[in-house]
Amino acid sequence: MALNVVILAAGKGTRMKSDLPKVLHKVAERPMVQHVIDTARALGADKPQLVYGYGAGALQTAMGEQPLHWVLQAEQLGTGHAVAQAVPNITDDDTVLVLYGDVPLTRLETLQQLLVAKPANGLAVLTVNLANPTGYGRIMRENGHVVGIVEQKDATPEQLKINEVNSGIMALPGKQLKSWLAKLSNSNAQGEYYLTDIIAMAHSEGIDIATAQPQDPMEVEGANNRLQLAALERAYQLRQAEKLMLAGANLRDPARLDIRGTVEVGNDVMIDINVIFEGKVVLGKGVTVGANCILKDCTIGANTDIKPNSMIDNATVGSDCSVGPYARLRPESVMLDDSHVGNFVEMKKTTLGKGSKANHLTYLGDAVIGDKVNVGAGTITCNYDGANKFVTTIKNGAFIGSNSSLVAPVTVGVNATVGAGSVLTRDAADGELVVARAKQRHIEGWQRPLKIKK
Repeated sequence: MALNVVILAAGKGTRMKSDLPKVLHKVAERPMVQHVIDTARALGADKPQLVYGYGAGALQTAMGEQPLHWVLQAEQLGTGHAVAQAVPNITDDDTVLVLYGDVPLTRLETLQQLLVAKPANGLAVLTVNLANPTGYGRIMRENGHVVGIVEQKDATPEQLKINEVNSGIMALPGKQLKSWLAKLSNSNAQGEYYLTDIIAMAHSEGIDIATAQPQDPMEVEGANNRLQLAALERAYQLRQAEKLMLAGANLRDPARLDIRGTVEVGNDVMIDINVIFEGKVVLGKGVTVGANCILKDCTIGANTDIKPNSMIDNATVGSDCSVGPYARLRPESVMLDDSHVGNFVEMKKTTLGKGSKANHLTYLGDAVIGDKVNVGAGTITCNYDGANKFVTTIKNGAFIGSNSSLVAPVTVGVNATVGAGSVLTRDAADGELVVARAKQRHIEGWQRPLKIKK
């Protein structure tokens, strides 16, 4: 049987108090519905069906060119009505998995378990036991077997005491699903076509109904307002933190970490509080990341120390390096092994060679810097003339004195020295000392200006 995933994403989400469709609100910087789509693909659904309605333009723009079957639900008349819109794309032999665009935390393993639990000619429902089931449809059982689901507003006082509830996530046989959807009625308190009503239909036809449950109730939680969205964010982040710790990372406080992508860690990585990871980040063994750092799409070599308040974006840092505090590595920057950048140093599209150092208040843009170079405090590479960028080359062993400006294109030769305060506009040859600064003058009898009295 082919897997056919139907994702319900048509609602406005009025309680979000937003012009944005509910499913586009983000968890870990990805729209909630994107989490669901990614999980569906991981299950093997190459082209999930996305049932949309409110905010169609915004939704289609956000999803880009992803392979999806777009299914319009022009009127939001309930979950049963929403799934019915996808019927033209469902074959009799399909196993139909119904997911929700505002329920982003369902684990792949949980859905695999649900699909395994589904009887060959029956259906399976993902249920969860809640201490406070208010608002959820209750699972009705007789002699242990599921016989139906009753919604909160239609339940009797006795039924409201049931704490096993419906998550809404179901795995269903395509042929029977189409038949059941055609029989749905909206004779209920909400005046909607409930997908849950098919459970009673299936029971009346003698169809086997199985259930499965998630590891964590947060897997089936949705977000109808921003409080619930924040709760999903924290649950997601704690899950990511647990994965890092099991992989060998030591987190100063798992509750103060944000992962908005993927992070790979080697053994004995140490991560302090309030660190943000974006995109794909790889941390080698023994890496230390100080408090308040932001690391995006970067690779950090073994035993490197990223000091607090540093930003690394699309850069590569070798082993045994030191970065920061308050350093910024911009895209295409490379630090080779045992190199150092210190406080308030910025690099952009620059390679810093092995054992080289730029420890204070420096800008290195469009530069190629060799091994064992010392770049003094306050040095800048003047790489931009207002229209074009030019390269500065500093060769092995060079020494750049403090407060120097290297006006590109310019080359500093092997073991050359640039005197402090120099403005270098021509190449410095190997081994020579270059001093390029204005002549110092002493003016006797000079008077400071006085403030004019009004």
